[in-house]
Amino acid sequence: MAEDHLSSAPSAPSAAAAAAAAAVGSSVIPIVNKLQDIFAQLGSSSTIDLPQVAVVGSQSSGKSSVLEALVGRDFLPRGSDICTRRPLVLQLVHQPRRPADAEADEWGEFLHLSGRRFYDFREIRREIQAETDREAGGNKGVSDRQIRLKIFSPNVLNITLVDLPGITKVPVGDQPTDIEARIRTMIMSYIRHKTCIILAVSPANADLANSDALQMARVADPDGSRTIGVITKLDIMDRGTDARNFLLGNVIPLKLGYVGVVNRSQQDINSDLSIKDALAREEKFFRTQPAYHGIAQYCGIPQLAKKLNQILVQHIKTVLPGLKSRISSQLTAVAKELAVYGDPVDSKAGQGAKLLNILAKYCEAFSSMVEGKNEDISTIELSGGARIHYIFQSIFVKSLEMKISAWLFKMQLVLEVLCLYLKFHLKSLYVGRSADCLIQVFSVHNSYMMNL
Repeated sequence: MAEDHLSSAPSAPSAAAAAAAAAVGSSVIPIVNKLQDIFAQLGSSSTIDLPQVAVVGSQSSGKSSVLEALVGRDFLPRGSDICTRRPLVLQLVHQPRRPADAEADEWGEFLHLSGRRFYDFREIRREIQAETDREAGGNKGVSDRQIRLKIFSPNVLNITLVDLPGITKVPVGDQPTDIEARIRTMIMSYIRHKTCIILAVSPANADLANSDALQMARVADPDGSRTIGVITKLDIMDRGTDARNFLLGNVIPLKLGYVGVVNRSQQDINSDLSIKDALAREEKFFRTQPAYHGIAQYCGIPQLAKKLNQILVQHIKTVLPGLKSRISSQLTAVAKELAVYGDPVDSKAGQGAKLLNILAKYCEAFSSMVEGKNEDISTIELSGGARIHYIFQSIFVKSLEMKISAWLFKMQLVLEVLCLYLKFHLKSLYVGRSADCLIQVFSVHNSYMMNL
């Protein structure tokens, strides 16, 4: 039956499996998150891809609302125009609930403000906006530099979510003319990884068949094995229409299925409607709408959170062997490279000698590369001395030949013009004016030579 497509997520795990998954989440994910923080500070990217959830959608599709509802707190910038202008890497860290008399058990920390805790989530929103303006400017500019935020709470899973800028068509403010292509490239750099689960968010009041999020997800995930379709704004569709066929997967099938949600509107947010009240209103909507009878149990933010949790448990178990293998191979390679440098040296004199030794080895390696004696020389393309020889003998020589040919062509044109000029003036000049004729000829010759 079509309804079975909605429940295609992995079945609820047993108590033992859930405990094992929790152990994985509480040990591996925080470690790799810490490594990612270190790489982010160093300005390089990690080759270890941790399971994460990328929220993808067009501008004003409701993706930030979905993310906030999954976290259960208001903390993202809001507005009628583009709000997410930098990728927000959100690391959720499960924190045991504290006693009632203890300090607040939910807080946030930014990587760029190490050591400072934000207990007021409105301050988190203001800092996200301020940090965005510092990097992307205050006039709608977009940047691919990440903002990294950790939220500690007893109500979250150990997982990483990424709120990506919304796909926009028309540049505004300081945005470049190719803003759409840049945002698409940025999004693809995240969702192309096999360890990334894609939340493709599409608004129901637009043409779902041409959803930008679903189209990009199909490119990165052709078989739909790691894409969850999320259809928002079901409560503001045109009268007489509904998204039942989409939710059933009859239009664009996805192996992980679809979830329909009803988010808060901007007016609800302005009137301080809480997420708790919004969830109650969403549940009433699906319960009372005839179009969604029979599938209401697969709709709503709580069902999305449950579905996502189950999928993440299975996803972590699937990628864990490969993750362990990559870490082991990289550890072996780093240990091998470290052994080349010898034992650690504490004295300054010994450190200076070791530095000279490393520089000498570098010179030897460079010479070997140029002479083609390097053990790691590439067999796919030219490198070292062979590459230098190719540049001089092929690229440089061809460039010179082209310039010489162009110069000779100009000289030929000059000579042809001179011949025409002489023929014309010799016919019209008297013999007594031959000297003037020669002066005019040389004048024309000099002017053409100066333009070469």
